[in-house]
Amino acid sequence: MPHDGSWRSASWRTQLRRRLLTWFTTSARDLPWRKTRDPYAIWVSEVMLQQTQVATVIPYFERFLRDYPTPAALAAADEAEVLRRWEGLGYYRRAKQLHAAAKRITAEHGGRFPETFEAVLALPGIGRYTAGAVLSISRDQRLPVVEANTLRLYSRLIALRQPPTATAPNRLLWEVAAAILPRQQAGRFNQAAMELGALLCTPRNPDCERCPLRSLCPTRREGLQEEIPGKVRTLQYEDRSHVAVVAQHEDRFFLRRCPPGGHWAGLWDFPRYDLTPAAALPGDALAAEVERRFAAEFGFAVRLGEKLKTLRHGVTRFRITLDAFTAEANRREADSAECGWYQPHEILDLPLNTTGRKLSRLLP
Repeated sequence: MPHDGSWRSASWRTQLRRRLLTWFTTSARDLPWRKTRDPYAIWVSEVMLQQTQVATVIPYFERFLRDYPTPAALAAADEAEVLRRWEGLGYYRRAKQLHAAAKRITAEHGGRFPETFEAVLALPGIGRYTAGAVLSISRDQRLPVVEANTLRLYSRLIALRQPPTATAPNRLLWEVAAAILPRQQAGRFNQAAMELGALLCTPRNPDCERCPLRSLCPTRREGLQEEIPGKVRTLQYEDRSHVAVVAQHEDRFFLRRCPPGGHWAGLWDFPRYDLTPAAALPGDALAAEVERRFAAEFGFAVRLGEKLKTLRHGVTRFRITLDAFTAEANRREADSAECGWYQPHEILDLPLNTTGRKLSRLLP
């Protein structure tokens, strides 16, 4: 496997540790989860930071810890309430797994976050990276961390010329991450490496001149910053056309809970239908198709009215154009656990997906 082997040198590793930790002392961002050694709080921050920017996470983290200061407090909360607190962060499966793990911690560990790697790894939604990050940062356990930022940093520090997510290269990066960890301050070192990747060793135009590791980096020496890390397979996006039905009867609006196994499972939304490629149908035919699907699903009829709003958003590999229409219902069915009629002020307390929340703000 083509890469630079300098990292195998004890002298190289010693220099790297000293320079990185010194840089972190003066350059670390002031972030709320860095003011605690509580593994529960650090775990919450790590879960929130997955696929979400730091600036977005900060207020969510502070509110979440205020509302659920312990695993027991989170375990005792209703899942719908937890999802409502998570609303806007996206990737809602993270919240559901966090809630499930808190219940496991309460039931099996007396409400205390476990402190062995095996026990943490056994919790729902926790993988090798998260377990290592939480235990190294909170308890200074000598556990490596390879996530988006350190994967890029370590790829450049060994001039890895293969895609870093491929099996053999990724295994090598974990080996490197373990080898360069200091015997003490492992958690601080892991935070420093992640911080360097986030602030200086960026995917495009890395700030090599300000990097404390620049003289140790073979990628900089060879001018390969734009080639390393190697290209990861680009996700091919698929366009989809959805229609949302904002059905009204008197002063109430109809919403349903998104079913298990699909997007936004457990959240509430206005009924929506994937009409790809039926969205190309003429207006009357499109309305008839939506009305047919609605009646088949819920057992009562609606008549589609005017277009309320067009929203565009992305979900996994899909780019979705969502056309929301008003609709009049011919009667109001009784509420159930999975669907019901709500006045606009009542919708404020429901955990909605992002587009559902946007549409709810348009209600009279």
